[in-house]
Amino acid sequence: MHTELLHTGTLYVVATPLGNLEDITLRAIKTLKQVEAIACEDTRRASILLKHLDIHGKKLISYHNYNEPRAIGQIIALLEEGVDVALTTDAGTPIISDPGYAMLHALHERQIPVIPIPGPSAVTAALSACPLPVNNFFFAGFLPHKKGRKSRLEQLAQLQVSLVFYESPFRIMKLLDELEAVLPDATLFIGREMTKIHEEYRTGTIEEMRQLLANGKTRGEFVVVVHPAGKKTLKSVEEDASHY
Repeated sequence: MHTELLHTGTLYVVATPLGNLEDITLRAIKTLKQVEAIACEDTRRASILLKHLDIHGKKLISYHNYNEPRAIGQIIALLEEGVDVALTTDAGTPIISDPGYAMLHALHERQIPVIPIPGPSAVTAALSACPLPVNNFFFAGFLPHKKGRKSRLEQLAQLQVSLVFYESPFRIMKLLDELEAVLPDATLFIGREMTKIHEEYRTGTIEEMRQLLANGKTRGEFVVVVHPAGKKTLKSVEEDASHY
């Protein structure tokens, strides 16, 4: 008795630009052209990118935290029919502080192939321009919005390595206050509006960052790199890091 092998589609995890649409890779463009369906956080933002790339006629599937179970079922159904699907996020690399884990787990259980199409990432982009030691770092993503922020920061402070956070413009000042309570001597690097017209990168103490942002510069998403050493001891830390 012969069992017919079912041909399933492939999920392509496609990194898209943080802001500047020219940052998309050639392979990402080729993949978006070839797949029949695209799962995206916001179909409107995905449509802007596809229009810029002159890509038309794709089935767009809304996939975000609020419809994840239903969207996963829809995506799996397409893949099991042999349809290739691309997964994108609003900006950067999917899954990283974005929905997607539940779907990848479900596909793994069904042995449906998943292929990464690497490209822009806010984490690596920020670290590549950061003057603080990042040979060893811990990516913490977004802190809890309400409960558990302080205890989480206290846990992370014990690591004694550079910490990388994502933060929204609505909570960035709150984060500075919280960092001052846990790591008062820390040196910060902040990337704001990365790859966009008003992108900005600054390094300094918590108080210096507070003064900077108090002047109305809290627009856009933030990547915050926190090194526990103060400016006075940072030089010796940098010398040690240069030996690796």
